[in-house]
Amino acid sequence: MGSPPGRGRSNRAYVFRAALPCLLLTALETGPAAAQSLTPDLFNPNRGGFVAPDTLPMRRTAGVPQAPSDAVPVPPDPNDDPRKSRETPAPSRIGQVPTYGLPAANGASSSGYDSLNRKRQLPKLYPGQPKPKKPAGPGSPVPSATPTLSPLGAPRIAPPPSETANKTPVPPAMAGTVPGQPLRRRLKADDDAFGAVGDYAGSFLIKGGLELSTGYDTNPARLQKPIGSPVYVIAPDLLVQSDWERHALVADLRGSFSGYTNNMPATIDGLASPSPVEINRPDFTGHVDGRFDVDRDLKLTSQLRLRLATDNPGSPNVQAGLQKYPIYATYGGTLGFDQTFNRFQVAAGATVDRTAYTDSKLTDGSTFSNDDRDFNQYGGVGRFSYELKPGLKPFVEIEGDNRVHDQAADRNGYLRDSNGGYAKVGSSFEFSRILTGEISVGYSARNYVDPRLSQLSGFLTSGSLIWNASGLTTVKFNTDTQIAETTIPGSSGVLVHTYAAEVDHDFRRWLTAIGRFTYGTYDYQGQNRNDKTYSLEGNLIYKLNRNFWIKGTLRHDILDSNQPGSSSQGTVAMLGVRLQN
Repeated sequence: MGSPPGRGRSNRAYVFRAALPCLLLTALETGPAAAQSLTPDLFNPNRGGFVAPDTLPMRRTAGVPQAPSDAVPVPPDPNDDPRKSRETPAPSRIGQVPTYGLPAANGASSSGYDSLNRKRQLPKLYPGQPKPKKPAGPGSPVPSATPTLSPLGAPRIAPPPSETANKTPVPPAMAGTVPGQPLRRRLKADDDAFGAVGDYAGSFLIKGGLELSTGYDTNPARLQKPIGSPVYVIAPDLLVQSDWERHALVADLRGSFSGYTNNMPATIDGLASPSPVEINRPDFTGHVDGRFDVDRDLKLTSQLRLRLATDNPGSPNVQAGLQKYPIYATYGGTLGFDQTFNRFQVAAGATVDRTAYTDSKLTDGSTFSNDDRDFNQYGGVGRFSYELKPGLKPFVEIEGDNRVHDQAADRNGYLRDSNGGYAKVGSSFEFSRILTGEISVGYSARNYVDPRLSQLSGFLTSGSLIWNASGLTTVKFNTDTQIAETTIPGSSGVLVHTYAAEVDHDFRRWLTAIGRFTYGTYDYQGQNRNDKTYSLEGNLIYKLNRNFWIKGTLRHDILDSNQPGSSSQGTVAMLGVRLQN
C-alpha cells in the first residue's frame, strides 16, 4: 500500500531537523577547551557585581538616567503629600526590582495603636478651645452635644464653671444606668455625708432632730458678782419642705429650753436682785413660707412666723425682784407678690405683727402687768432689684411701719406709739460659687408721739456672706440691725447692731470644728447708755453616723457697759448628743 499524498515531504523535513544539531556539535569540537578566569568581580557582594554594567541583562536603554549598580530601589512613601508629584517627575521604574506589599509599620499614625511605640503627641487646641476632661466616673451623665449659650444668646467658648466643676461620681445604681434596671428618678446630690436623711410623707420631706446637752455656766444671770449653776439644754428642731414642680411650702421650727438646777438669791447687798430667782429660759423661732406660682414671672408669697423668748440676762428691761422671767411672744404674717420684668424684679408685701408679754411674778407672790409693753405693728416693705449680669443683682429696699400699744402711756407715763422705717441699698452676688451672699447699708429712723422722746435713728447694716475657702473650710459673716422697745424712762428705744463671724473646718468628714465670734452694740438713745457684748465660742462635733452626733461647746460671754455695776462676764461648757433623722 503506498504512502498517502504528501507524506514523503514531511519525512524529509524531520530528517533535516535532526541532522542540523549534529553538524553544530561537530563544528564546536574542533576548537580548544579553556576554563573560566577568576576575577575580583566574582567576589563582589553587591547585586550584579560579577557582571559588567554594560552587559547587564536588564540594563536601562539610552536616554534614561543610569542609577548606580548597587542602589536598591525604594518604594514611594504613602505618607508623602501627593501634590509633590506634580512638581517633581516620578522616577522611572524600568529596571527596578518590584516590591510587593508594604513594609512593617508603614501605616502607623499619631493616634490609636502605634506599633512603633512612639511617644504619643498631645492634640493641638485652638485658642479658647476647652481642654478635654476625663469622665467623672461610672454612672455620671453624658454631657449634652447641644452648645451652651451665653446670657446674650451667643455660643459660649467654654462651659460655665458650674458645669465643669469637679463633682462626686454617682454610683450606677443610683443614676439608673445599670443594664436591665428599670428607669427611676435620679436622686439629688447630698453634699453632707452625715446629714439627716429625712422621711417622705406624700410629697413632703420631713427632717427632725433633738439635741440633749448638759454642762456648767459660771454666771447664768450675768451678774457683776458671778454665781454659777449646772445647766441642761433640750433643743428640738423640725424641717418640712415640699417637693413640687410648681409652688413651694417650707416650715422651719427650732426651739430650746435652758434649765438651771440652782436658784439665784432674791436680794444682793440688802437690795432686790436684778436677776430673777428662777432663771430657766425658753426660746423658740419658727416660720412657715409659702409660694404660689401664678405664671413664670408672677409669684404670690406669704409667711407665718412666731418668736417666743425672754429678755436677755443683764438687760435693763428686766425688773428687779422677779421670781422668774416674763415670756413674750411675737407673731404675725406677710402677704406679698414677686413680679419679674425680664431682668428687673419687684417684690412687695404687707406685714402685720403683734408682741405680747405675760405678767411678771414677783418674789413676794404678787404679779405685775406688762400690758403697757404689748403693741401691734402694721407696715409694708418693697424691694426693687436689677440683674446686671449672672451672679450680680443690686437692689433698693424701703420699709415703713406704725406701732400702736395697747395702753397709750407706759408704766412711767410715756406715750410709746411711733412710726418709722428704713431705706437701704445693697446687692446679692455669686462669684463662681466661692463667694456668695448679700450685703446692704442704709439708714433707719423712728418718731414717737410723746414729744419728750427724741427721734430714734441710726446707721444700719445687713448682710450674709459665705466664702468657701476650700473643700474643707467655710467662712461665714453675718450682720444685722434692729430697733427694739425699752421701758427705761426717757429712752426712745434701743438701736442694736450685731456682727458675727464663723469658721467651719472639717478635719475629717466625720469631725468638724466650728469657731464663732460675735460682737454687738446696744445704744439706748436718750439715756447715754451704751452696752457692748463680746462672745467667743468653739464647737467640736464628732459624727458617728447620720443619726447620732456628739457635740462639745465652750463659750465665753462679756457684757461691757458704761453704767456702773452693769458689766458682767461668764463661761459656759457643754457636752451633749444630737439625734436626727
